[in-house]
Amino acid sequence: MSVIGHSPLAGASGAAGGADPLYVDDVFSTFLYDGTGSGASPAVGQTINNGIDLSGEGGMVWFKNRDYQYPHRIFDTERGANKYLESNSTGAEVTATHGLTAFNSNGFTIGTMPQINEGTSGYEEHVSWTFRKAPGFFDIVTYNGTGSNQTISHSLGSVPGMIIIHCRDGTHNWEVYHRSTGATKSLHLNTPDTPVTDSTVWNNTTPTSSVFTVGTSSNVNQNGHGYVAYVFAHDEQAFGTDEDKAIIKCGTYTGNGGNQEINIGFEAQWLLMRNNSIGTNWFMVNNMMGDKSLVADESGAEVDNSYGFDGFKANGFAVKSNNANFNASGSTYIYMAIRRPHKPPTAGTEVFAPQTTTPEQVRWTPGFAPDALFTTRLSGTNRVIGARLTGAQGIMYTNLTNSEESGTDYLHWDEPTGTIKQTALQSDTSTGLHFAFKRAPGFFDVVAYTGTGSAASVAHNLEATPQLLIIKKRSAADSWVVYTTVIDSSMDYMYLNSTAAKGNSSSGLPTSTVFNLSAGTQVNGSGIAYISYLFATLDGISKVGTYSGTGSNINVDCGFTAGARFILIKRTDSAGDWYVWDTLRGIVSGNDPYLLFNSTAAQVTNTDYIDPLNAGFTVTSSAPAALNTSGGTYLFFAIA
Repeated sequence: MSVIGHSPLAGASGAAGGADPLYVDDVFSTFLYDGTGSGASPAVGQTINNGIDLSGEGGMVWFKNRDYQYPHRIFDTERGANKYLESNSTGAEVTATHGLTAFNSNGFTIGTMPQINEGTSGYEEHVSWTFRKAPGFFDIVTYNGTGSNQTISHSLGSVPGMIIIHCRDGTHNWEVYHRSTGATKSLHLNTPDTPVTDSTVWNNTTPTSSVFTVGTSSNVNQNGHGYVAYVFAHDEQAFGTDEDKAIIKCGTYTGNGGNQEINIGFEAQWLLMRNNSIGTNWFMVNNMMGDKSLVADESGAEVDNSYGFDGFKANGFAVKSNNANFNASGSTYIYMAIRRPHKPPTAGTEVFAPQTTTPEQVRWTPGFAPDALFTTRLSGTNRVIGARLTGAQGIMYTNLTNSEESGTDYLHWDEPTGTIKQTALQSDTSTGLHFAFKRAPGFFDVVAYTGTGSAASVAHNLEATPQLLIIKKRSAADSWVVYTTVIDSSMDYMYLNSTAAKGNSSSGLPTSTVFNLSAGTQVNGSGIAYISYLFATLDGISKVGTYSGTGSNINVDCGFTAGARFILIKRTDSAGDWYVWDTLRGIVSGNDPYLLFNSTAAQVTNTDYIDPLNAGFTVTSSAPAALNTSGGTYLFFAIA
């Protein structure tokens, strides 16, 4: 029960012992994977690399098969590999040699156990949630029951917001403490029953930053029995670059039977939640599984939650409808929420990847879990763009004004981590081109919002002032509005689906926390759904800027060291297309293939309009007026 590793609670100006700050990326992971065991041929185990140090720091991994009614299985470093408990069962701990077989410095290894590694076609999709031990986030405690009231030490370093306990060697309910319900109530993780007053569980004693108390209940303290406690923090603002951000919160909200956003101070990526008034199931929602959720107290496959859960928002999450599971009018809901990833990138390859695919290639892997994807065919077709926030059916075309597509299965965001699957786009016979983008502080963010019909500010998580902001109405046809702040001191706008020159916007300038909108229906109509893509300059990784045309070669310095891998250019003082290049197809001293975001035209391969430059890129003297004429002004966005 000693404090392991860096303590972000150590105080001002940095970590204990001079260690680096901790981010949610370091201590929590949702990882989707396909099974390779059981019914697969040959049946083998596999190693999951999710970037979480379990062997050095300790932690817990919670598994669930998404396709089949296998039970949940929970493993942790305190009890040791191959020992599991089931959240939907009262059963005791079980030892199995083919379960989680090793905790590693960057994830874990699993055997052929079907519940966590089923590989039979149609049953092979799995999810794992990894919680690393860290002060202010999560701790694991094992202890022996005495039958008498006792206090148990923990190393969370802050007052727990939630505690989950189960007996290791007996048949008992899982007991749950939640800060909103208090130490007089008993909640059970393995059943949807309503809270009951029971002083024998927590002995009516609120936990502290160093101990929690258990009473005489056999569920938490039977003499001679062993127990494991999973201890979760609440709102400890000690994480992130400045060590001033919370990454976990345990709270409540009241259902209103309509639509509402729950503001928790950060965008969540994972929720454990339930209706505490009538005792519904414990729903597990995360941003990797799209509109699907799992139920902690049942063994069933994933279920559709789109009828009541309305997605993750910049300051929390949203619920809708008069639905008992998420938003029944007057019901009280409890939740534990974990912040979305917020670790700054150190290289462009962590946040951007270009890829080409053959017509038969359904899946491809950019090396990270993407949050936005641009995809098209090199032979010429509509330019498709979609975002994880809006799901498989939430695609639009950058060259058209069309509303968001519905009823067609285009992009699968709930594939194994780092993999994109595209079904409907495979009918074309030509090579596909794809650009994958990952949200990251200072580089890129995506915000889905609803317009108000009057001047408004919309929160974002870019953690920098947006310099390039692309907005599209989702529920009706309209142009793509592109705002930029780098041309002059005002907010300028253009249209991504048009060649038109810039105009001046009445919208206010954005800040590092919000972007401001006028009342125009293109970006802020009352009750209308929108999607926005935000980009900024991040030293060594991305650059939003302008250059002036000369008609001669122009070296555009982006502050890079190995050149730009992606370049977008648009003339702003006169008409011009939205040109796109990438190093995958070639940014070389000779001809460089390009596409246009605003056109369905096939790529052009016989021109030499740009050249490589270590600091960024060079616009050549052979480029047309749309890219380089004397006195012309050009907007660009480049990624290293």
